Amino acid sequence: MVLPLVVGVDGSESSLRAVDWATDEAALRDVPLRLVYASLWERYEGAALAEGLGRSSEQVMADDIVEAAARRAHRRAPDVKVTTDVLPDDAVSVLSNEAHTAAALVVGSRGRGGLAELLLGSVSLAVAGRAACPVIVLRGSHDNQARAGRHRRVVLGVGEGPHGTAATRFAFEEAEVRKATLDAVRAWRCPAYESTDHPLLTGEPARLHEQRAVEILESALSTAAAEHPAVDLRRRTAEGSARRVLLDASDEADLLVVGVQRHHGHSGHVGFQLGRVAHTLLHHSACPVAVVPQRG
Repeated sequence: MVLPLVVGVDGSESSLRAVDWATDEAALRDVPLRLVYASLWERYEGAALAEGLGRSSEQVMADDIVEAAARRAHRRAPDVKVTTDVLPDDAVSVLSNEAHTAAALVVGSRGRGGLAELLLGSVSLAVAGRAACPVIVLRGSHDNQARAGRHRRVVLGVGEGPHGTAATRFAFEEAEVRKATLDAVRAWRCPAYESTDHPLLTGEPARLHEQRAVEILESALSTAAAEHPAVDLRRRTAEGSARRVLLDASDEADLLVVGVQRHHGHSGHVGFQLGRVAHTLLHHSACPVAVVPQRG
C-alpha cells in the first residue's frame, strides 16, 4: 500500500502554499495527495442540523476550501492522484489521526486563526509534537516548490542517540528524490570550565569535542550513506549551539530535517519530545522544516 502525503487545509494563504509544496513533493515521490479540512461544526452541530436545514454555510465553506485546493493541486501536477475529506474534529486531532496512515504530513506555519503575536501556529506546533509520521512545516521565504528547489540542498541536523535514525533515513530519501546535496551537520561546543590558560594545552579540549562530533557524524550516517550511494553527501561539524548552527544553515537550504524522540506524558499520552532545538527551528527557520519521529 502506497501511503499518501496529507495536507491540512483551511483556506489560508499559508495552507495554500503548503498545498503547492506538497503537490510537488507527491509528484517527486510518486505518491497520492490527500487534502483534509477539520470542522468542529460537523462534530457538534452538523448531524443534528443537517436533516432540517440542508447544507450549512460552514459545510459549504469547508467543501469549497477542499475543492479549491484540489483544483490547485491538479493544475500544478495533473498526474498526482488527489483525494479530499472534511473531518468532524479539531485540526490537531484530525492531523494526528491522519498521521497513522500517511507518508508525511504537510502543514502551513500559520492558519486562519493565527494570532499576530505568535511566530508559529498552535496547530502546526502541536501536530509536530504528536504525529507518528514526519511533519513538514512550511517555514521561511521558500519559493513554494519542492521540485527543483532554489538551493538544491537538504540539511540534516545530526543529534546524539538512536532517535536520529529515522530522520537520517528521511533526509537521504529527500536528497535522493530531489537530486540535491545532503549537508549533514553536527554542532559542538567546548564548555567554558574545560578551557585552560596553560600555553601547552591551549585548544586541546576544543579538539577533543570536535573529534567527538566527527565520530558521532560518521556513526549516524554510515548505514544510510551505504544504502544511498548516489546522494552527494557532505559531512560538516561546526562550533556553536545546534540551534544557531542549524538556523544559519537554513538560509541556503530547501529543507531542514531534524529528529524527535518518543516520550510518555503524565496522562499516559505518547508523543514526541521536540526539545529546544526543534522548537527554535520551527519558529525561526528560513526554509521548510521536517520533524521526523523515531518510532518504536
